[in-house]
Amino acid sequence: MAYTQADLDRIDRAIARGELEVRYGDRLVRFRSFDELRAAKREIQRGLDAANSVRPRPRASLLRHGGKGG
Repeated sequence: MAYTQADLDRIDRAIARGELEVRYGDRLVRFRSFDELRAAKREIQRGLDAANSVRPRPRASLLRHGGKGG
């Protein structure tokens, strides 16, 4: 599932308010515990981090050694 920043914001608001319910559009999700809510937050954060990461391009270096002492 592709997560959005809005998903993470909803989870953060629920945690800040001490609520176990989060509304996603027309769905209401009730978490069983704050541990489960925090686990959902970690999952969403990982998804966002993965979607936003820019992989560095591979780099190659060429070293040359001068054949005559120096």
